[in-house]
Amino acid sequence: MKIVVCIKQVPDTAEVKLDPKTNTLIRDGVPSIINPDDKAGIEVALRLKEQVGGTVTLVCMGPPQADVALREALAMGCDDAVLISGREFGGSDTLATSTIIAAGIKTLDYDVIITGRQAIDGDTAQVGPQIAEHLGIPQVSYAEEIVEAEEGKLVVKRQFEDRYHIIEVKTPCLITALAELATPRYMTVHGIFDAYREKEVKVWTLEELKDTVDMANIGLKGSPTNVKQSFTKQAKGKGLYYKDLSPEDAVETIVAKLEERHII
Repeated sequence: MKIVVCIKQVPDTAEVKLDPKTNTLIRDGVPSIINPDDKAGIEVALRLKEQVGGTVTLVCMGPPQADVALREALAMGCDDAVLISGREFGGSDTLATSTIIAAGIKTLDYDVIITGRQAIDGDTAQVGPQIAEHLGIPQVSYAEEIVEAEEGKLVVKRQFEDRYHIIEVKTPCLITALAELATPRYMTVHGIFDAYREKEVKVWTLEELKDTVDMANIGLKGSPTNVKQSFTKQAKGKGLYYKDLSPEDAVETIVAKLEERHII
């Protein structure tokens, strides 16, 4: 089974801060990690490889420093890695990003594509399903468990609001993974040495994708959406405390405050 896993290097949101003047992310000094949903997808791909045999190829779109994330995944046991990088891709929204990644995947052989449900620096959950649409293959989103894997099909347990769906899907297909799908394994010492000494991270630029990518739908100019404003959640103000009120007075006080704030 030939498995492609799409991953993204993201800033660790536990330490991300916004510039109060520009409302943009302060990235200097902020550590980067593999997106958690994507990392679960890596683990699932490796388990499928161990179960039915095959290879796991990583695809990541990002700046040159995303090489570190790809080598971490290689050290976990993945076989090959491709970094799609170039200034022409900068400023891409979800549609442009999925267009570019799908163009790269078109040059690969695959049976299953696994992406994370969403990235913690965007939370759109759009790129995975859009890749499937670009490639014209079936998709199962919000996958919580791979129930069965056979030649030509997968059976997937899909999370859906207050219930689950058990879906049988033919390959080639795309699955978007929840972080709960699997606990990622650690890198091995041998894997780390191999990732940096033996294995290669291929870098694909626009030149490698020019025959498969739609040039009108990449980068900032090809993105139909733009971020207008970003802001941090404001801390709640100090609450008010009233004591020694009768039930009637307490009700009147609460109603008065709600009316004051135009809530009622």
